Amino acid sequence: MTKFMSRTTKNVLVVSFGFLLLFTAYGGLQSLQSSLNAEDGRGVISLSVIYGAMILASMFLPSIMIKNLGCKWTIVLSMACYVSYSFGNLAPGWPSLMTTSAILGIGGSLLWPAKCTYLTISGNRRGQKINKKSQDIISQYFGIFFFIFQSSAVWGNLMSSLIFGQDSSIEVPEENLQFCGATSCVENFTVANTTLPGKHLVNTLLGCYIGLEVLAIIFVAVFLDNIDRDLVIEFRKTKGNQSFCSTFLATFKLLRNPRLLLLIPLTLYSGFEQSFLAGEYTKNYVTCAIGIHYIGFVMICFGASNSLCSFAFGRLAQYTGRLALFCLAAVTNLGCFLGLLYWKPHPDQLGMFFVFPALWGMADAVWQTQTNALYGILFAKDKEAAFANYRIWESLGFAIAFAYSTFLCLSTKIYVALSVLALTVVTYLYAEYNEYKHPTPQVTNDDLL
Repeated sequence: MTKFMSRTTKNVLVVSFGFLLLFTAYGGLQSLQSSLNAEDGRGVISLSVIYGAMILASMFLPSIMIKNLGCKWTIVLSMACYVSYSFGNLAPGWPSLMTTSAILGIGGSLLWPAKCTYLTISGNRRGQKINKKSQDIISQYFGIFFFIFQSSAVWGNLMSSLIFGQDSSIEVPEENLQFCGATSCVENFTVANTTLPGKHLVNTLLGCYIGLEVLAIIFVAVFLDNIDRDLVIEFRKTKGNQSFCSTFLATFKLLRNPRLLLLIPLTLYSGFEQSFLAGEYTKNYVTCAIGIHYIGFVMICFGASNSLCSFAFGRLAQYTGRLALFCLAAVTNLGCFLGLLYWKPHPDQLGMFFVFPALWGMADAVWQTQTNALYGILFAKDKEAAFANYRIWESLGFAIAFAYSTFLCLSTKIYVALSVLALTVVTYLYAEYNEYKHPTPQVTNDDLL
């Protein structure tokens, strides 16, 4: 215990700020892909490869890696994979982008389950120590994490806008405005209606991003406690050989759990809604109508809203319950999708470009904090496998959305997302009803690890 905060809280903050540094770089780069590497759809295809690799790796790797390396060193190793993608964008040809995308996908399949497992273990331990409900502490920790983590959208995108804003040659021709928004549908979906910044500015931004990613690795390696070290040592000595197959296949075995099956649409939708903002909104509304240098400022609005709401909802959940927050997010996203269907973006409506990401950030704060907490609460005894499943299904949502990005009209993509949202509401409500009728037992000390 430190003087001003518990050691557990310190670890939550270290994880959160480590992710802040890492995703200040990756999040900013992801927001630019559909515009920066628009030729032949390379940018969104590379994002699809990332999440495709994440799906495949999540089927096998997280449980066995976390149990053998522990959460801390799994996080450190997976963070290193993210650096490769930034290097790949220095020379963004098909080989470099696709190879580094696959490497990042493998790293991402380990990073998120390790982080979620770490926060769940911390919340369970802290809850028992201070004699409070573990689910409330877990929800608070995820709220703190996403409050800090989601602010990465502010800093990463601020960097891109300030650096790209130095190029005075970026202008949007008046004739391009007819191709913006959801009401138009061109035959060549990979046409980039934008003027790109100079190569030297792109390389400057990538250099800053690489520096932040390296700093994130060092920060976590030095300051994060290895809280499951004893379990890892014990697993290697006594259980490693005997339970390899069961650990290796733990992700698949959990699919037999009806509770997990009911959460699949919710998790898929999380990938759909995030990919829409990062891939479609930034390209077809922001870049198309007001220029690529505005992407950063618009995504800052999203990040600030997401960060503040994540913190607020993480604490509010213990008073309102999850159901009210999920309903708020669903209604907000529904309104945004309907608005985007009929809005024709124009530079004279500058304020409107910020309204949608602000509302999106509020909704996404619910999807992220409450869905992660829900997995930790319902599957406390199978944390690694549960969060690996979370990553598989969310990644599948990302991969599908980015894969059809270069083939479907924007209005069609909105209708697809709305359909997934409708399915999500139905299955989630049934999952909550099932939990109300048959509550998940509180974890004991034996379940913490």
